[in-house]
Amino acid sequence: MEASSGMKKGNAVNVRELIEEKKQARSISQLMEKLMPKLLLLIATISVLTTIGILFTLLTETFEFFRRVSLVEFFTGTVLRPLSQNPEFGVLPLIMGTMISSVIAMCIAIPVGLMTAIYLSEYASEKVRRTFKPLLEVLAGIPTIVYGFFAFTFVTPILRAIIPGLEPTNILSPGIVMGIMIIPMVASLSEDAMSSVPNAMREGALALGATKLEVTGKVVIPAAISGIIASFVLGISRAIGETMIVTIASGSSKNFTFDITQSMQTMTAYIVEVTGGDAPAGSTIYYSLYAVAMTLFVFTFLMNLLARYISRRFREEY
Repeated sequence: MEASSGMKKGNAVNVRELIEEKKQARSISQLMEKLMPKLLLLIATISVLTTIGILFTLLTETFEFFRRVSLVEFFTGTVLRPLSQNPEFGVLPLIMGTMISSVIAMCIAIPVGLMTAIYLSEYASEKVRRTFKPLLEVLAGIPTIVYGFFAFTFVTPILRAIIPGLEPTNILSPGIVMGIMIIPMVASLSEDAMSSVPNAMREGALALGATKLEVTGKVVIPAAISGIIASFVLGISRAIGETMIVTIASGSSKNFTFDITQSMQTMTAYIVEVTGGDAPAGSTIYYSLYAVAMTLFVFTFLMNLLARYISRRFREEY
């Protein structure tokens, strides 16, 4: 009897301990449930405030620049000579260099990236897809300074042997290498968009007698067009914001020209040049750094907005 009563008491103690542990666990869970939304809100607020801080800094210094240089001169001037005795601050040579390098890059990245995405999504076996896609991601992870030296030491000599009159630093070579760098982004995003198209649509088209190529061109690509175009726009945005490749391989000549064999400078390369130079704080050339950075910010911001609009405008719901 005594042993039995002792066992009952022991069981009762164990039950009470289990109940207490569950209560404690429940209270901790409830506390975390209350704290987690606040913690996430704090993190989101920090991210937003950081962006606002960057924008505020750019705007403040840009306004100071435009107190010294007129807005019309900056956005319509075709000459950029910040260090001359009579300095001129036209941003069009930098915009021209940025646009030409980006166009060259996308002429390579769009067709190659799209063809790669079509192969991975529609033709490659699962084994090939599992092997090939990680390789694309590795290519995307190579530091851009490596691409820059590749453009300067490997691509440029080959192009100079092919194209007479090509300058040692030119806008063509970095444009080509930027296109190679952007291929993984275009291919990966486009492949994701095409893979999201339901197989029922493919099977239905095949059942109606369509060939594999017809299914790809007339069913899959139109259905995934929002994601595909968004990948193109994001690729352009990436090309506009590229720094190291153009800094190393395109030179620092601020030419306003359409000749891709000449040396040209982009907005990002100019920012690097001024930042690494001896421009004294408070000088006009110092503030021009922020004006160019603000212009670059607006360009990339508009590209990202365009990508979001296209993605929403042409999105298909399945």
